[in-house]
Amino acid sequence: MKLTIAEFRAWPHKKITLLGMSGVGKTWLSSLLRTQDWFHYSADYRIGKRYLDEPILDLVKQQAMQVPFLRDLLRRDWIDIKNNIKIDDLGPVLAFIGKLGDPARGGLPLDEFSRRQALYRAAEIAAMHDVPEFVKKAQEIYGYAHFVNDAAGSLCELDDPGVIDLLVEHTLILYIQVTTAAEEAELIRRAQSDPKPLYFRPAFLAEHVPRYLREKGLTDITQADPDDFTRWIFPHLFRERLPRYEAIARPYGYTVTSAEVAQVRDERDFLELLENAIGRRCD
Repeated sequence: MKLTIAEFRAWPHKKITLLGMSGVGKTWLSSLLRTQDWFHYSADYRIGKRYLDEPILDLVKQQAMQVPFLRDLLRRDWIDIKNNIKIDDLGPVLAFIGKLGDPARGGLPLDEFSRRQALYRAAEIAAMHDVPEFVKKAQEIYGYAHFVNDAAGSLCELDDPGVIDLLVEHTLILYIQVTTAAEEAELIRRAQSDPKPLYFRPAFLAEHVPRYLREKGLTDITQADPDDFTRWIFPHLFRERLPRYEAIARPYGYTVTSAEVAQVRDERDFLELLENAIGRRCD
């Protein structure tokens, strides 16, 4: 979706997809806009609420069944277990994805980790295909004027061109780019200080697990500390994703920096940010 500044200003129902690495401000920006007549479509919320709800609950029940007291209650259908995911707390999705490493330290062996990764990928693709439907719902049911798609950081790794084609058709793509070494270092520092589960393309994982094992002197990934592996792989993942984001933004979207996003305080600032991005593209 390509617009001039005049066309953008005249666009009555603005629909934006935010593209970028986790930590660059997509969810912060979406939450800000949510208070100002924008419908906040959270990809990970949709994934957890609609497409991974049953696998998440199955995992919880599997753990609960190992406790005799809870096993009896579950088998008699005396208790219910609910996936209480929230837009600002995606814990159930993160817990389901898990981390690769030693099961005794909360990690997952490669086969189970890969199974969950495949389920997450399918769920993310499905959630992105739901965007046009939710654009319509946002306007016709909930009465929101505008729509922001808070896409997952792994959007660039799905290797499904149909997803990008659909988002380009229905939304304006805004890539939030990390442009300075200091910003990059800070994003990596934050990610490593609190390592969270991540999605990896199978080919990327197949390349980097052996590298990690060689560097650490291990023979199997189940010997690894899950947090250490996640800290180690994040900088590699970050740099691997950058050209993939660019490959989407360069032909199809507009680019702003994370520093520019940090200056946004309200809807007016956001619209000005978009106009500046469109103006740079037009120049």
